[in-house]
Amino acid sequence: MYLFSLVNLISRLYDVTSGSVKVGGENVRSYNLETLRDQVAVVLQKNVLFSGTVLDNLRWGRKMGSTEEYREACCLACAHEFIDHLPKGYDAWVERGGANFSGGQKQRLCIARALLKQPKVLILDDSTSAVDTATDARIREALQTVIPGTTKIIIAQRISSVQDADRILVLDNGKVSGFDSHENLLKTNTIYQEIYEAQTKGGGDFDHA
Repeated sequence: MYLFSLVNLISRLYDVTSGSVKVGGENVRSYNLETLRDQVAVVLQKNVLFSGTVLDNLRWGRKMGSTEEYREACCLACAHEFIDHLPKGYDAWVERGGANFSGGQKQRLCIARALLKQPKVLILDDSTSAVDTATDARIREALQTVIPGTTKIIIAQRISSVQDADRILVLDNGKVSGFDSHENLLKTNTIYQEIYEAQTKGGGDFDHA
């Protein structure tokens, strides 16, 4: 909750009352609001899909994309594998809110939509919580290789989802407990150590159905 409130400041859903938030070295208040939000993509844990086809929903990321571009983004987000098995594929109907898709399928579709936007800043709010750790790893690898110049902010409960990040911010009741690499936090941060041990003690990270 605290971190999501923090990242909301980037796209100016809220404004700071003191201090400043900078993107690209510039105060967010100096950007045109429409331009700023066009360069920021957010994928939430509970995602919004609209009534229409799969392709209609992908077009919210890039309106005039080619069939190949939509397919490539879905492959990177590990969404193509289930879309390809739908009776009508990319023309399959999506009910309001994506009610006829699973949580993991909705998350992957929204990640694909965000990739199509080619944002400067990509915020992922626990957006792979409903997929298994193997799929999560494939998506993370794609994010590293396909949009290397994009700043990625990942909010996650799984340490495996963030352990390859340049820096990891550990929050404790809204206060910064640690800010360092995975390796250094394992050595210096008690909270991070406890979470890591809890998630790996059973022989692996937690999977979600």
